[in-house]
Amino acid sequence: MKRVAVLPLFLLLTFCAGGRGGDDTMSQPGHGALSIQIVPNPIVARGAGGNMYDFPFEVLIRETGGRAVTIDRVSADVLALGSIPVANESYDSAKIAGLGYATTVPANGELRYRFTPRHEVTDERLFGGVSAQLSVEGRDDTGTPATARTTVTVTR
Repeated sequence: MKRVAVLPLFLLLTFCAGGRGGDDTMSQPGHGALSIQIVPNPIVARGAGGNMYDFPFEVLIRETGGRAVTIDRVSADVLALGSIPVANESYDSAKIAGLGYATTVPANGELRYRFTPRHEVTDERLFGGVSAQLSVEGRDDTGTPATARTTVTVTR
């Protein structure tokens, strides 16, 4: 009986923890800095037939430190109920360039990347508590790392 009571409490706590949003930017004064914005927020899943869904979104990357930044990686980790990994996607600089996107953000400039990953969702109830942690990793023209992260929700 006690085990049954603990499970709903655990699920409630993990679901509530997953709802946090906000940006996390890591930079050093005098060096390149990144900020990211996800459009739309929340990301809206679109049926692609059967159990397959497309998750179209754009990542708007801004350089805010006054130095050009080369993008090394853009990644997304999708979590259900706040902490259960259900999918991840990662694009290194070669893959980004292969999609036809620039990999250098000019000083005080911005880039816009459009992605539409497709994933299978076998249980639509997952859409009630899904979030994605997106991150952009780069380095400025002196080699100093510049990273930005944000969390968005995913709906149907």
